[in-house]
Amino acid sequence: MHTRIDRTNFSHSSPPIGQTSLRTFLGVGIGNALEWFDWHIYAAFAAFFSTQFFDRNDPTSALLNTLAVFAVGFIARPFGAVVFGWLADQLGRKKSLTLAVIATSLGSLLIAASPTYAQIGTGASALLVVARIIQGIAHGGELPAAQTYLSEHSPRKHRGLWASSIYISGTTGNMLGLLLGIILNSLLTHEQMMQWGWRIPFTLGAILGLFAFWMRSHMAETGIFRAEKAARKSLIQTGNVFFSVIKNWRTGLQVIGMTCGSTVAYYVWVVTMPTLAQNPFGYGAKDAFTASLVGHVVFLICLPLWGWLSDKWGRRPCMLISVGGNAAVTLPLIYWIDISKSPTILVVAISIQLCFLAAFLGHGPATYAEMFPTHQRASGFGIYYALAIALFGGTAAFVLKAMGNPYHFAWYSTVLLIVCFGTIWKLPETAGKELSQ
Repeated sequence: MHTRIDRTNFSHSSPPIGQTSLRTFLGVGIGNALEWFDWHIYAAFAAFFSTQFFDRNDPTSALLNTLAVFAVGFIARPFGAVVFGWLADQLGRKKSLTLAVIATSLGSLLIAASPTYAQIGTGASALLVVARIIQGIAHGGELPAAQTYLSEHSPRKHRGLWASSIYISGTTGNMLGLLLGIILNSLLTHEQMMQWGWRIPFTLGAILGLFAFWMRSHMAETGIFRAEKAARKSLIQTGNVFFSVIKNWRTGLQVIGMTCGSTVAYYVWVVTMPTLAQNPFGYGAKDAFTASLVGHVVFLICLPLWGWLSDKWGRRPCMLISVGGNAAVTLPLIYWIDISKSPTILVVAISIQLCFLAAFLGHGPATYAEMFPTHQRASGFGIYYALAIALFGGTAAFVLKAMGNPYHFAWYSTVLLIVCFGTIWKLPETAGKELSQ
């Protein structure tokens, strides 16, 4: 039983005590960008290091195994949502955010320093799996804690716009990885990239993680969490928290239903496209990285626009435009990319998909936060969201490769987007509501 909170002294619409809004944005944003950089460079550079961790005599199998390990990281995310969600809801959003960024940095360091398959055989593959599990656990707690931290002090009428900063900072981290890929491919030969160049982004991610840790260790806790904590009179209530999460299973199923298709689209078109454009679609590495980078710029422009529109029009109309648009253009765009083999067409196709995705993700962190009460806002959302990401997002690239036919995969993605559309259609509108206790 959670006591109704007296919010006289702690308002979610003002920054944490002793901390400006700018400092809040920087603390969440820089850490989030570096977290996503560490997470996504795996997919972006998989084509280069796959034969370093698996048998180089079968490159196709090595890439498939590497993408399977990518999915393993997602399987670990629900466990991260449990651990870091509990930390965020019981001990504080700040503690969860600080520990998450250190864990993902440790995973990157392990990959960067790992011996190769030629040196220690399957031990290299095992180290890769361990590193991705560590990062998966950390990333499973990052987004729920970050979006909760930001949502709990954003202005009620502008929460959608403020929420767009989560994916803006995350996309900036992705872009840094893509830009690094372009630079390395320009300075190093293909052979150098295959041998040691791929270690550079993981090393950089591990080092920058220390800076993110420093930033987050100087952040203040949110006022609404402090008020909730004071009302509970006791910090440790794990039984209550997870009983409430399980009891709220209907909302959890809504999270899974509204996420399953969009996460497949996101991880194909935003995260793994630099690798997928090369294999199976046959584009060069430079063209693949450049097209993805341009698409990310379009995504950055669209995110705050859709976040702002969600505050004006409502969350549901924007989400329906997003998943409906993605469903309508997926098959035509994959056909266009496959047939044309044109770098320009690749840029246009990625940009169209990312514009539609932004209509959901621009305000997504606020929308999810509005669905849960304070005492389970991080854990309640995080556990169900991580399950959806693990089941659908993390397996997207592997499923595409395993199917072998991109058109079959396009139908698979479209069906999931239709499921999203149906789920969102039945959701109540939450724009402008007070965050429930």
